[in-house]
Formats: sequence, structure tokens, C-alpha cells
Amino acid sequence: MDRWYLIASTLFALAGGAWGLWSVLHGTRSRWTMASMVAVFGFQLAFLSARGEARGACPLRDTGEILVFLAWSLTMFYLIVGSAYRLSLLGVFTAPVVVVFHGVALFSGLLDSSPERVASHNFWGEVHAAVSVLAYGALALAAVAGVMFLVLDRLLKDHHLTGGLFGNLPPARELLVSLQRLLWLGGGLLTLGVLAGVLMPRTGSASHLIVATLVWLGYMALIFTQQTRGLTGRRLSWCALAGFVISLAVFAFI
Repeated sequence: MDRWYLIASTLFALAGGAWGLWSVLHGTRSRWTMASMVAVFGFQLAFLSARGEARGACPLRDTGEILVFLAWSLTMFYLIVGSAYRLSLLGVFTAPVVVVFHGVALFSGLLDSSPERVASHNFWGEVHAAVSVLAYGALALAAVAGVMFLVLDRLLKDHHLTGGLFGNLPPARELLVSLQRLLWLGGGLLTLGVLAGVLMPRTGSASHLIVATLVWLGYMALIFTQQTRGLTGRRLSWCALAGFVISLAVFAFI
């Protein structure tokens, strides 16, 4: 049953992204993208609740669950940021990322078909996993905002000042403000996640924690540089995108 929740969520993400793109190409604003992403969030929550009930713990026990949890975190921050800053077009860029995460979880064999109940709980381990994945959701949305800024920057440089996409993109300043705040939010959550990782008991290799710490150091360096020296919007956007793509390497050590 839980897979049907995930399939429904994926279909809503596809529909929301496609409808939003159609609206942009026709020079109109889509009121349904946000509604579709609310439905995506609801079905994601239903999936994670069902998996959590089956596990008897936070549903972060296999890579498929982690990907769905990450997609849920990304969707949640989109709903918060998109509403706060009126970045409705952000959903058009977010929906494909959600579809990719869901698709990999569903069709790659990374999602256990019969999740086993967890016999023992590691409090700090669960805090580390949950908070870290939440952080990745915020950082993923920062990367999406960076892509939107780069698209807007390219349109301005090419003097494509008319058309549906340019007319629907939010002002560059709003994109950069939301990007910076998402980096701060993601960096703060990642700090808590790394601290919980240090406190959790370990019996095997510490390679995962080492890579997570390196990712944290990279984002701290980016935030510090932005606050002290400043970065152009283009450089900050590229760094946010590259940082998130590179940071996905941490999942290879899970």
C-alpha cells in the first residue's frame, strides 16, 4: 500500500510540473502548481507514516526511504519558501527533482518491499539521520533557486526580456534572498546533524561521518565567504548548485 502513496505523489509532481511549464510557455501564472505540490507533500507524508509504522522507527533504514524523506523535505521547504516569497514558479523547477528522487526510490530496487521492524533504537543516530536529511532538503531547494537565478541571468544577458518564462520569473533579488536564507537554514540543520553524528555510538567505520563533516565544512566556508567578502549572484548560485551535487556523495557511504 505504501508504494501506491509514493506513486500517487509522483504523479501529482509530474502533473504540477507539467501544468506549471505549460502555463509558463503560454505566458500565464499557474495556480495549480502549488496545489499539486501540497498533494505531493500529503502523499509523501502518508508514505513515510506507513513506513514508519512498519519500521517502528524513523523511516530512514534504506536508501529508498532516505530519497523519499529527502524529497519530502524539499517539498516542505518549497511550500514554506514559495508561499513566503511568492516564488510560485519555484515549483516548476522543484517538481522534476522530486520526480527523480521518487523514481529512483521506486524503480532502482533501493526501497525494501517488506520493511523489517527495528529491534533496537539509536537515539542520536536517528536524530543525525533525520536532521541531516532535512538539511539536505533545504540545501536542495537552495540549489533549485540557484538554477532559477542562472536561468534569469542568462535571459537578461541574451536580452530575452519578453516571453512567458522571463515574465513569470521572480526578481533576481528575491531569488538571492531566498537562496541565502536556505543556505543558512540548511547549514544550521547540517550543524545539528553533524553534532548528533558525533554523539551517536559507532561500531563500524566512521567514513560516513567524515564525509558528512567535509560537506558541512564546505557549506560553512561558502556561507562565511558570502557574509564576509560577498559573492556575485552568479557565483553564489553556481556554488549552491555544485555544493549540493558534490554533497550527494555522502549517500555512497551510508
